Amino acid sequence: MPIETIYGKLQGLKHSQQKQLQRLYHQRIPGDSFTTPEFAQRLAAISTEINQPVCAYLNRRGQVIRVGVGTPRKTQIPPSELPRYGGERLSGIRCIATNLKPEQPNDEALTAMALQRLDALIVLNVTGAGFQRRGGGSTGYVKEAYLAHLAPQDARALINNPSSQVATSDYTSPSWSVSPPMSLDALSKQDFLDLVEGLEEEFQREFVAKEVDSDRDLVVIVGVITQDKTSHQQFNDTLTELSRLVDTAGGQVLLTMQQKRSRIHPQTVVGEGKVQEIALSVQTLGANLVVFDRDLSPAQVRNLELQIGVRVVDRTELILDIFAQRARSGAGKLQVELAQLEYMLPRLTGRGQGMSRLGGGIGTRGPGETKLETERRAISQRITRLQKEVNQLQAHRERLRQRRQHQEVPTIAIVGYTNAGKSTLLNALTNADVYTADQLFATLDPTTRRLVVPYGETQETQEILFTDTVGFIHKLPGALMDAFRATLEEVTEADALVHLVDLSHPAWLSHIRSVRDILAQMPITPGPALVVFNKIDQANSETLALAREEYPMAVFVSASGRLGLETLRERLGQLIQYAITTG
Repeated sequence: MPIETIYGKLQGLKHSQQKQLQRLYHQRIPGDSFTTPEFAQRLAAISTEINQPVCAYLNRRGQVIRVGVGTPRKTQIPPSELPRYGGERLSGIRCIATNLKPEQPNDEALTAMALQRLDALIVLNVTGAGFQRRGGGSTGYVKEAYLAHLAPQDARALINNPSSQVATSDYTSPSWSVSPPMSLDALSKQDFLDLVEGLEEEFQREFVAKEVDSDRDLVVIVGVITQDKTSHQQFNDTLTELSRLVDTAGGQVLLTMQQKRSRIHPQTVVGEGKVQEIALSVQTLGANLVVFDRDLSPAQVRNLELQIGVRVVDRTELILDIFAQRARSGAGKLQVELAQLEYMLPRLTGRGQGMSRLGGGIGTRGPGETKLETERRAISQRITRLQKEVNQLQAHRERLRQRRQHQEVPTIAIVGYTNAGKSTLLNALTNADVYTADQLFATLDPTTRRLVVPYGETQETQEILFTDTVGFIHKLPGALMDAFRATLEEVTEADALVHLVDLSHPAWLSHIRSVRDILAQMPITPGPALVVFNKIDQANSETLALAREEYPMAVFVSASGRLGLETLRERLGQLIQYAITTG
C-alpha cells in the first residue's frame, strides 16, 4: 500500500526508512485499544530516525489504513475520501501522531481532528534520548502521550472570528477534550470503543435536536475582496445580495465568511488556511452547500469540493438555479435550459467516478469512448437544437414587433434592477395580474399590456404598449445574456424606456449604474429613458432629497401604494411624444 507523501517529503528518505514506513501497514492493534506500547514505540523509532513527525491512521478494527509523513494538519484525509462523514457521527478513524517537541496538541492538530471528525487523536511526544539500537544510535521513545477527541457542544459558543458573520445563534463552534499528559501504559488501558460509542450517542442526540430541514440547503457564503476599485460598501452590498439570492433559491444562510487578498488564488480562490476554516465551519454547522460571490473555474470547484467535502457553487450557478425555478412559459424554460447547458458543458470534467473511463477489464476494451465524451457530445447536440429554437423564438418576437410597429402603436419597456417593482408597476398602471413577490427574479417572462396615456401638450389620449422585462442584476451572467437575447430585444426595440429604481434599497445608486452598464452592452442602442423612483413610501427623507438633487427630471412613485401614478402617466405621454418626434 502506498505511503502518503506531503510535498514530496519521502524523496529525501533512504530506501530502508521507506520500507519501515511501509511495514506499518502490516501492524494491527486490538479493536478496543487506542494503541499499544509496542506500536507507539515503533512509530516513535521511525519518527526519530527520519527526524520528522509521522501519522498513522487506523480504522476501528485496528488496521493501519494510511501512513503520512508530516503533522496531522499536513497529512489529514480530505472529507470526500472519508468512509463515513456527518454531523451525527464520527468518521471511524483515529490518528496516532508523533511530535518531536515536548508540547501538547496544538490548534492546527485539533482543527484537523475536527475537520475529519476523527474518533480520537493520540499525540506521542518523542525524545531522541531513548533505547539504544544494536550497532549504536538511539531509537527514541515516547516520553508522554496526549488523548484528544471531539466533545458534545454544551457551551453553545458561537464561532468567534472577526472575518466571519454568523447568521443565527443556533449553531456552535467545535468543541474538543484534551487529556493531561499520560504514560503509554495508562493510555493502553483506556477503552477505545466505550469512548467512541458514548460520543456518537451524544452527537446523534445533538443532530436530532437541531431539527435540520432536509428540504432546504444549509449554506455558507464566502466573499473575497481583492485590491481593486471595489469599496468595502460595494463588497458588503454584494454579499447582502448574494444572501438574498440564496434565500430566493430556497436555501438558508448559516454563515457569511470573508477574506481580503491581493489576488485570487488560482487553485482555490481563497488561501489554504481559509479553505480549512471554511471546511471546519461547514462541518460544525452542518452545512451542505458553499456559495462563492464570484465565478469559479471547473478546476477551482473540484479543488474546493475535495477539501471542503460538500457541494460548491458560484454566483452564476446560483442565479441559473433561480431562473430554472422561476421560468413559467415554454420560451422561458427553453432559454434557461440553454443557459444551464452552456454553463455546464466545460464543467463536466471531474464530476466523480461516473465520468471516468468505462473500461479496464474483459469486455470493456476497444475503440469506445469515455462517458465524459458521451455526455459532452449529447449536451453539445442539445445546445445546437435549443439554439435553433431560440433563434425561431427570436424571429417570432421580431414578427410580433413588426406587426405592432405597422399598427403604429408605440411601445415602452420597463427596465430596472431585480426586485425594483416592475411587475407591481405594470399591474398598477394596466390592471394586469402579473405575479409579484418581494424576491429577486420573481418573474422572468416579458409581459405586454395596453395603456392609455395623455399625449403631449394636447392631452389627447394615446394608446401605448407597456412591457415588463426580466430584471437586471450586477454582473448579469453572460450565459443568461446570450440565452435571453430574444427577451432583451424587447428593450432595444422599444420606442422608449422606463428605468425603474428601488429608492428604498441602500445600494440604489449602484443599481442605476449596473442597469446602465447592461444597457450599454446591447447590440442596438435603446431609446430615450425616463428614470422613475419607486417605493418612495419606504425611503427616508435624506435619500429622497439626494435623489431629487441628482435626478431632477425623475418621477417619484409608489407602485404598491399607488402614489404618483397620474404624474407618471403624463410623463409617459411626453416621453412617447419626444421619442416619436426625435426618432
